[in-house]
Amino acid sequence: MSRNPVRDALLARVAYRLKILGGVVIALAVIGLAVYFLAPQWLLRGGIAWQTWRDGLHQQSVQVGDTRWVYVEGGKQGGPPLVLVHGYGGTYADWLALAPFLTTNFHVIIPDLPGWGASTRNPDANYDYTAQVRRLRGFIEALQLGKIALAGHSMGGAIAGMYAAQYPNDVAALVLIDSAGVPFKDNAFVRELKSGKSPFDINDRAGFRHLESMLFAKPPSVPARIQDVFIDKSKRDRAFNDKVMREITAPGQRNALQAELPDITAPTLTVWCMQDQIIDVSALDAIRKGLTHAPNIGVSELNGCGHMSIMEKPREVAQAITNFVLLP
Repeated sequence: MSRNPVRDALLARVAYRLKILGGVVIALAVIGLAVYFLAPQWLLRGGIAWQTWRDGLHQQSVQVGDTRWVYVEGGKQGGPPLVLVHGYGGTYADWLALAPFLTTNFHVIIPDLPGWGASTRNPDANYDYTAQVRRLRGFIEALQLGKIALAGHSMGGAIAGMYAAQYPNDVAALVLIDSAGVPFKDNAFVRELKSGKSPFDINDRAGFRHLESMLFAKPPSVPARIQDVFIDKSKRDRAFNDKVMREITAPGQRNALQAELPDITAPTLTVWCMQDQIIDVSALDAIRKGLTHAPNIGVSELNGCGHMSIMEKPREVAQAITNFVLLP
């Protein structure tokens, strides 16, 4: 039997490399499983970091008074500035599903609101709508953004709307997405709050799934150990979270945006999911009636999503924002 030394050497080299590759794959799988079971928070952080990088966003920070704001920004250089304000319990990561559909047209800035995410939290400070509007003013001034398009989701919608009312020269366009701060029809979420229990206070996986069912029309499949990360965070942050919930639902704050709607003079778009179980779509009526001085009012009603429209329908929400802000 004839032998080919060159071929045999090549085959041996390929077999060796495949063996090494197989060992690396097995090692990575073992490490991945270990991280999943022992430190799932690292996987979550890594996923957020990867999404941020994928969207071409870069983390920044700025000190404004006693508050260090952490934010991400990116997108079209020289494009119109678009500031996105997250809701209760959220961070800039809430917007990452939406960001890729906005960065081609806008200079996108997404902060962690003070008290949330990586921005400064002072447990003794007030974080109601009024206080956060003042802080947001300092942030926008510090970044010297000029006239901005401003979008807010849920709690962030109330903050964005009140900001537009109080600082009309800053805001070229306003977008309210499933916004808080206005009256709406009582629902199961409100009844739970009135009973003294917040669905956001989760103690176990059953509580996590209950909150998901309220936030999403079709809850995403979240691995069990990642659920545990959110559960542990809810327990750690319980005192602060409950304090803020009391502040934003206090009699003088719960419908604070409604009182300021007549002062909004920027073109205003409202985006709502018809299946929203947190802030009922009836809130749209209060907003439309209150926007007596907005030169242009747009309404985008979406089906097949819950309160987290920015995650369930990111392309549709982004398209509505782009069309309203950029098209004449």
